[in-house]
Amino acid sequence: MLSSFNEWLWQHRFWLPPNVTWAELEDRDGRVYPHPQDMLAALPLALVLLAMRLAFERFVGLPLSRWLGVRDQTRRQVKPNATLEKHFLTEGHRPKEPQLSLLAAQCGLTLRQTQRWFRRRRKQDRPQLTKKFCEASWRFLFYLSSFVGGLSVLYHESWLWAPVMCWDNYPNQTLKPSLYWWYLLELAFYLSLLIRLPFDVKRKDFKEQVIHHFVVVILMTFSYSANLLRIGSLVLLLHDSTDYLLEACKMVNYTQYQQVCDALFLIFSLVFFYTRLVLFPTQILYTTYYESLGNRGPFFGYYFFNGLLMLLQLLHVFWSCLILRMLRNFIKKGQMEKDIRSDVEESDSSEEEAAAQEPLQLKNGAARGPRPAPTDGPRSRVAARLTRHTTAT
Repeated sequence: MLSSFNEWLWQHRFWLPPNVTWAELEDRDGRVYPHPQDMLAALPLALVLLAMRLAFERFVGLPLSRWLGVRDQTRRQVKPNATLEKHFLTEGHRPKEPQLSLLAAQCGLTLRQTQRWFRRRRKQDRPQLTKKFCEASWRFLFYLSSFVGGLSVLYHESWLWAPVMCWDNYPNQTLKPSLYWWYLLELAFYLSLLIRLPFDVKRKDFKEQVIHHFVVVILMTFSYSANLLRIGSLVLLLHDSTDYLLEACKMVNYTQYQQVCDALFLIFSLVFFYTRLVLFPTQILYTTYYESLGNRGPFFGYYFFNGLLMLLQLLHVFWSCLILRMLRNFIKKGQMEKDIRSDVEESDSSEEEAAAQEPLQLKNGAARGPRPAPTDGPRSRVAARLTRHTTAT
């Protein structure tokens, strides 16, 4: 059954243009073509990158963060409470007010004390700045190295400056060793990101990040198998040109160099908007939708490849909206705030201020501090009669 599925999956009419078969892409006369099985080497290479990342974050990223003055925020530890801990782990991190009231009654605590316990417990699970810095520094190193390496590989290629050249004599385009190794390294890196996603810092766009990484892995695998390496390499280089700037901006944002962070953020925003919202649709999408057909008719791979590129462009628009929000805040306040994709650190100060202004409810229903007397009820009516009687006397 597996062999039948494999034979059905690799039909040339799915992956290659009409009237082109896999036999035409077999190595011969010194001409080497990409083969789908070559991508299997990315799996062990991804594990090697994971090991390198762990070593880098421990022996380079962590000392570098301390040298640059990155300091973790001091967090108050919660008092052990088996009932609240069980609810936190099994039911949810943010219980509603009725649940909070029930838990407070079970534990002999006030509602405010229970709210404070859950708030501090959530903060304990949030990653510290040093962890964020180490992750950003590893991605910065890879993206910068990949961008420089990709630029050196593609600089002398005609299709870098004229994307329409990607379709010259397609799919009979030979594979260059430098392009193969760069492509393989990129695929292995994104596979390592997918493996580490459950353990990395989770941001508000976590779902979009998962979709993005899956789309990139599928795009790279398909483009290599269908010998779409030329256009695929342009997509990779276009993304790497901004990704290292984003990670550099994050790294500086975790330090005290606010002016450097602001300048990097502005540069990143301009480059991102130009590459993702101008170059990508006008150069990449245009050539894949129109110029790729030439004298050939559309086939499954054409629709599949362009559909994934359009999904990638929708993610670009989503992140552009987030960057515009950050730019708006930047213009209003004159400096860059935290990454809006990050979770908000909940502070105890707001609760303490509220506690100072609002009396704290005790277990027996009494309150700290005087409260205004009620204007209705039996006691108020008796007091009013006594007052009238005294006045009449």
